[in-house]
Amino acid sequence: MVEKMSLQEHELRNARSKKMLLWFAMISMFMTFAGLTSAYVVSASRPDWLNTFKLPDAFIISTVVIVISSFTFHFAKTFVKKGDNKTAGILLLATLALGVAFVFCQFNGFQEIIESGYFFTGSYSTVTTSFVYIVTVVHLVHLFAGLIVLLVVIYNHFKQKYNPSQTLGIELGAMFWHFLDILWIYLFLFLYFY
Repeated sequence: MVEKMSLQEHELRNARSKKMLLWFAMISMFMTFAGLTSAYVVSASRPDWLNTFKLPDAFIISTVVIVISSFTFHFAKTFVKKGDNKTAGILLLATLALGVAFVFCQFNGFQEIIESGYFFTGSYSTVTTSFVYIVTVVHLVHLFAGLIVLLVVIYNHFKQKYNPSQTLGIELGAMFWHFLDILWIYLFLFLYFY
């Protein structure tokens, strides 16, 4: 005899399915960056590789900014679970501002690289700077997706779709945002020390 699934069981299965899909997406994104950093390692043995290239300070600042944004998103989720939607809203808006600041810092970093005489494309470019450009721009594309996710979370939050018993959307958004944070830290440390 087939039993009907309760609404709560259906919601739990739905939540697990969405989280699993997000995990698969994040793993595939990480594999993309693993491939790019592997190519970077292989290319570093080329005779035209720049051994004196240094990442700009703006990338250090952007790393601090995105780490702080992960904390604000985490605490926003925590306050939603406590039922404090006002504080959660402020923290979500702070996360958005920090995400935009991260993008701004990245573009400042690109400008610092160009002002140092290194170019990303064209006859004056190098393999080294082209790799830095590709890796950071591909991460920025993912961050723009993260900003869109964050805007959806903020919209849903102010439409009061989240409460202590319904947090799936903000949990998924926070998972993706933390992933982007961890991914950038990995990329930054790799580019800085390798």
